[in-house]
Amino acid sequence: MNLALRAVGLGFGYAADTRLFTDLDFEIPFGRVVGLTGRSGSGKSTLLYLLGLMLDPRAGHIEVDGIDTGALSDIGRSRLRAQYFGFVFQDAALDQRRSVLDNVLEPCLYRGESRKDARAGAVDLLEGLEVDLPLDRRPGQVSGGQAARIALCRALLTDPRIILADEPTGNLDRATAEVVVGVLMERARSGATVVIASHDPNVVGVCDDVIQLTP
Repeated sequence: MNLALRAVGLGFGYAADTRLFTDLDFEIPFGRVVGLTGRSGSGKSTLLYLLGLMLDPRAGHIEVDGIDTGALSDIGRSRLRAQYFGFVFQDAALDQRRSVLDNVLEPCLYRGESRKDARAGAVDLLEGLEVDLPLDRRPGQVSGGQAARIALCRALLTDPRIILADEPTGNLDRATAEVVVGVLMERARSGATVVIASHDPNVVGVCDDVIQLTP
C-alpha cells in the first residue's frame, strides 16, 4: 500500500502538562478522502497542522510518502511541504492586500516557480470553479463563497499530492459547500490524498475514512 501519511505514536499539547492527544497511530493511503472530526477543542485543526508540518509533535513522528519528517531540518520540512501539500485554511485566509490572481499564485513563491508560467493554470482553475471576477479585485470585494473558491484554487494550483482542508465549508451555503467538497473528492479520485477537518456531518459522511478525536 502506497501511504501518503503515517502517524506513529503522535502526541501533542500546547502546554508541557497538557496533551490534546497521545499515541495516535494511523495510516492514510493516496487516493482517499479522510475526515478528521470531533468536538470543538478535540484537536482537529492542530492535527491537520501537524500533518502539514506546520507544527512539531511533542512525541512520535509523521511520515510523508515514506519520509520520516522527524529527521528533517526546518528547511527540509519546508521543502517537503512545498513539494507535497496544498492547504485550504479555515475562513479562506486570503491576503487582503493582494489581488485575487496574486492570492492564487502564492504557492509559486514557496516552490520557486515562475508566476508567469503558472498564470494560465491559475486562470483555468478560477474559470473552472466559476470565479467570475476581475483578476485584480481584492478579497475584501468578494463574497464568502467566492473567497472559498479562490482559496481552493490556491490550494490546487501546484496539483499537490496531499490536500489538507480545515473546516472548508464552515461558513458556506450548501450549494457552495457541495462544489468545494465535490472538487476535493475529484482530486482524490485522481490519486491525491485529501484530509478534511470538519464537524459537518454532510462532509464527514462522504469521506472514505474518518479519524474521530476525543478531548
